[in-house]
Amino acid sequence: MDELIAALRAGRPALFPTDTVYGLVSLPTEQAVAALYALKGRRSEQPTGLVAASLEQLLAAIPELDPSRLVGGPYTLVLSNPARRFPWLTGGRPDTIAVRLPALTPAAEAVLEAVGCIAATSANDPGGPDPRTLADIPERLRDACPSLDAGPLGGLPSTVVDLTGAKPVVLREGAVPAAEAIARLQ
Repeated sequence: MDELIAALRAGRPALFPTDTVYGLVSLPTEQAVAALYALKGRRSEQPTGLVAASLEQLLAAIPELDPSRLVGGPYTLVLSNPARRFPWLTGGRPDTIAVRLPALTPAAEAVLEAVGCIAATSANDPGGPDPRTLADIPERLRDACPSLDAGPLGGLPSTVVDLTGAKPVVLREGAVPAAEAIARLQ
């Protein structure tokens, strides 16, 4: 854990377990996210989620968020971002931001308590399979990053729901079926 925390604090990417799949993560600074994108081969116009260990941590990073719209678990929520915070995470939509409050292991939660929110994308090659275990992560990423091993994870990415319109819109069905996600988020 200490190596992973030190890498993140130094602006380097790391491999991190969420409640769904392993993520390639960094601090949400512009330089650290640029390093994360370069390592993954991700295009800058693709949005990346902001992950927090708690609602309080997320609201400290983006105080304008409506706490009543936030739920924890295997969801990535696309919300209004009126202050246009973290524009390098928003892809082509600076007025929105994707956020996540996953259920974490105690070790993963301790990392986030030490470093704060992180930017996170799946620890795979673009378009590749989502990593359920550290062994599922491409070798080039494993060789470049410290990691936190939480054993096998669910293997399906979070369900992504856009809450910026009048009704929720599922952008990606993942660990939670779309109908269940919409029912919980309305």
